[in-house]
Amino acid sequence: MKLFFPVFVITLAFFLAGCGRSDAPEPAAVSPVEEVAVENAPASDWESMVARTDDQGEVEVEVIPLNLDHPGETIDFQVSLNTHSVDLNMNLAELAVLSVDGGRGVVGLSWDGMLGGHHVGGTLKFPANENGAPLLDGASRVTLTIVNVDAAERVFTWDR
Repeated sequence: MKLFFPVFVITLAFFLAGCGRSDAPEPAAVSPVEEVAVENAPASDWESMVARTDDQGEVEVEVIPLNLDHPGETIDFQVSLNTHSVDLNMNLAELAVLSVDGGRGVVGLSWDGMLGGHHVGGTLKFPANENGAPLLDGASRVTLTIVNVDAAERVFTWDR
């Protein structure tokens, strides 16, 4: 018990320091969507384990496909939203569309991330079938579009 309180205080201090405001100048402008390779990713037909990051406005959104190679009943994406100024009280399933090759598409099925706060993460799921046909069959490009998250539109694409 004697050790618990100091460890708790130190951990809390590091957490709060990470959420604090910085007087450092804003970073130089970069392209809104950036690719980030995920280490130890298995070989894939898709660029599946490649994260995409969009930092428009005051919210940084990172998306990682979880099962493009082997979707079950759903096609899943891990999504992280981070900000210091915008309340992230939104259901991403209502704001997202998954489309293939610029045509066929489905709206979000579910979002299991918490609603509200400044650091939110969760799984965004889409139906793997459209009108009874697998959405990814024959597709060479997948596009995830998220609207109204402190930017009119955020577009993330992966190719085979």
